[in-house]
Amino acid sequence: MNAGGAASELARVTTGTRRQQVYRLIWRWHFYAGLFCLPFVVWLSITGMIYLFKPQLEPLLERRYAHVTGGPPQAASAQVAAALAAVPGGVLNAYELHAAPEAATRVLVGKGAQINRVFVDPSSLRVLHVVNENDRFMRVIFYLHGELLLGTAGSVLVELAASWTILMLLSGLYLWWPRTHRFCGVLFPRLRHGSRTFWRDMHAVTGVWVSCFALFLLVSGLPWSKSWGGMLQTLRQTYARSASAQDWSIGSAHDRAVASLQNAPLRAAFMPGMRMPGDTEAAAIGLDYTALDRVLPTVIAQQLAPPVLISPPSRFAPTWAARSDAEDRSLRADLVLDGTSGALVSRTTFFQRPLLDRIIGYGVAIHEGRLFPPLNQILGVFTALGLITLSSSAVVLWWRRRPAGVLGAPPAHAQTRYPMLVVTLLVLLGIALPLLGASMLVMLLVERIGLRHWPRARHFLGLAPKLDV
Repeated sequence: MNAGGAASELARVTTGTRRQQVYRLIWRWHFYAGLFCLPFVVWLSITGMIYLFKPQLEPLLERRYAHVTGGPPQAASAQVAAALAAVPGGVLNAYELHAAPEAATRVLVGKGAQINRVFVDPSSLRVLHVVNENDRFMRVIFYLHGELLLGTAGSVLVELAASWTILMLLSGLYLWWPRTHRFCGVLFPRLRHGSRTFWRDMHAVTGVWVSCFALFLLVSGLPWSKSWGGMLQTLRQTYARSASAQDWSIGSAHDRAVASLQNAPLRAAFMPGMRMPGDTEAAAIGLDYTALDRVLPTVIAQQLAPPVLISPPSRFAPTWAARSDAEDRSLRADLVLDGTSGALVSRTTFFQRPLLDRIIGYGVAIHEGRLFPPLNQILGVFTALGLITLSSSAVVLWWRRRPAGVLGAPPAHAQTRYPMLVVTLLVLLGIALPLLGASMLVMLLVERIGLRHWPRARHFLGLAPKLDV
């Protein structure tokens, strides 16, 4: 072989070795991301699947209140008075329009940072049931899904897991994406090549098919998170030229803060020390709930998408207002009403909201399976089941392949260098997902400094005996 041929062969071998090193490097990130994420992926998939069917489950759980009256309903203000009497010290948070003439009226009564849902027979004014909103089944599922019932700490943990899952899926697509024209084991599994190939293909094929859907669900769920969602809220308040309220929450702490504002009557905001005789805070400041009877016909005439909630003046909103709380957020609209005359002051539709709100609104609606049901729900279930399959097959593969006495991570080589393209992509991902970036930095510091003189730990984790410096 001449010198030119030898040099060409050496370059080919060197390039192949470098590709293998990069592949193994990305495989390590994929492995450690999965090690942390998989329990959360399974948890979020199960709770998310349950929440997808909120439109079907809630009417089923509340079926006893679907047919409660046969007589004509009394005035809305009288129904509110009955609900307030069932929650001493409470104030009207919102009155929900009847889902059906024979159904119980839902009245949301606020007390401090809590909101209670009161079911009232509109004909007899008998209170049928009182429940804290956060104790309702679907609300519990919502908080289990978004923050593990741990408040802010849980929200941060879920966001961290979601960020690492994004890295896991992106690295998995790189690892499993077909590099030849053969699609066996990538787009469809090989079923006659033994159990090891079966589980490998189940992992790869499932990942290729569900990753795009899963990435969308993960990104569209970030606005609810405490850290990322809080930064988005700040961005919205800074750049969105709109006085409309944010249409999504960022955790239970945010919900409680908003509830406190909504439950604080308007005049109390201007006269915080004022106290007058009366049974409720609303009576103490002279808030006239009979205005509800005046604004109700106007709201009905607007034909908003149900459910429709009518709210009195508060520190959060200084006028009577009505809003559609439709599951498909593109159908929502907000009304501002004159409580004295009952006239409509203004109407804001979804398409009049800032662009950022509309983008997030569509993302949230798809995330919850509401934008184009039932196909949207079917795709959500498909993605959730795919993620569960992806997680279970990953555990099987790891358990079968792991050597005795070590964790089973792909072993690293001391000569492996991070290619500039990989570094750039990781930096950009870390900037877009700050919790991911901070945790990656911590991992690198622990690997390069914390474990430098701990050979047993380095061996267990599959790290190279010597560190690159």
